[in-house]
Amino acid sequence: MAIKLFMFSFMLTSTLFFLLFIPTKLTKPTSTFNPHNNYSNYITKTSNKTYPLSFAYLISASKGDSEKLKRLLRVLYHPGNYYLIHMDYGAPESEHRDVAEYIENDHVFGEVKNVWVVGKSNLVTYRGPTMLSTTLHAVAILLRSCQWDWFINLSASDYPLVTQDDLIHAFSKVPRHINFIQHSSNLGWKLNKRGRPMIIDPGLYSLNKSEIWWVNKQRTLPTSFKLYTGSAWTILSRSFSEYCIIGWENLPRILLLYYTNFVSSPEGYFQTVICNSKGYKNTAANNDLHYITWDNPPKQHPRSLGLKDYRKIVSSNRPFARKFKRNDPVLDKIDRELLKRHHGQFSFGGWCSQGGRHKACSGLKSENYGVLNPSLASIRLKTQLNKMIFSKSFHKQQCK
Repeated sequence: MAIKLFMFSFMLTSTLFFLLFIPTKLTKPTSTFNPHNNYSNYITKTSNKTYPLSFAYLISASKGDSEKLKRLLRVLYHPGNYYLIHMDYGAPESEHRDVAEYIENDHVFGEVKNVWVVGKSNLVTYRGPTMLSTTLHAVAILLRSCQWDWFINLSASDYPLVTQDDLIHAFSKVPRHINFIQHSSNLGWKLNKRGRPMIIDPGLYSLNKSEIWWVNKQRTLPTSFKLYTGSAWTILSRSFSEYCIIGWENLPRILLLYYTNFVSSPEGYFQTVICNSKGYKNTAANNDLHYITWDNPPKQHPRSLGLKDYRKIVSSNRPFARKFKRNDPVLDKIDRELLKRHHGQFSFGGWCSQGGRHKACSGLKSENYGVLNPSLASIRLKTQLNKMIFSKSFHKQQCK
């Protein structure tokens, strides 16, 4: 009885704390802004060009990831998008400072003002709900701060396979309500290993990193909603993001309470919310748009990708892949052949000045704001998206 009271109190308190303290401060560079007004000082007065859409990114990193994070941010950067960086509270202060100074001292980031660092970071526990809490926290910040069409969560171990010009161009004809959430109702072994166990994440209340705690007593499977599982990496529409944060019906909050004590909740929360929502279940594209290869059974951990995987990476026609080791040679190959990126500069794009031997994307060319210069990769990606969304089998693959 005591355990039940403790668990109920703990879940309720954790959820109320999250809902009450969604607002958070951002470290420099930060402001509440209109991105186009902010940028107007650097655009010629005759230009009224804007991009057809924009993405809002959360890039998460933990201890030892600062160099990977900085590289990913640079290769992923585009002035038409928004970037929120979360460095795990458990990372050394030197890494927090290194990332913040890197962003603050970059002249392009400073001019456009579309890159931020979460000032009060969260302690993220592996397999615990604190990763989900951090994602929802980021969505709330980005909803409040700027206008965007899709939210994308990445880790420092991810890497893009197309330029942002390619991504924007390929998504320009995708209906804005579509959500890319890989999902399945066939939980298999996860029913007993994840659906029934109950855990406590110390990261919700402690400043010291530790493993999740397992509660001896297990619970029965829910009857008021159906469980789904899938990938932790998603591309969420603004509408569905608002639904998860504002929740004009109670389903997102009920499921947040449930997943507070669920093992690996990021692999089930958004899937279960969207597939149990009458208003959104028909908006789910069953694909996370990542190229991932898994370890041998039980296939719970992604295998690190290398040069031997390059051909399969390219032929997948996915915009992202994971995971990669720091400065693996395959990343240099992706830079050269897919992103037209040289010597640590930005990925190729119509927005940037291009000079030098390799015409590297080295800085901001203000009169080109709104200009897209997509490659053939955007056509391949657009073709794949069209097959996925406009095929007859689209609805057959939803929430089954």
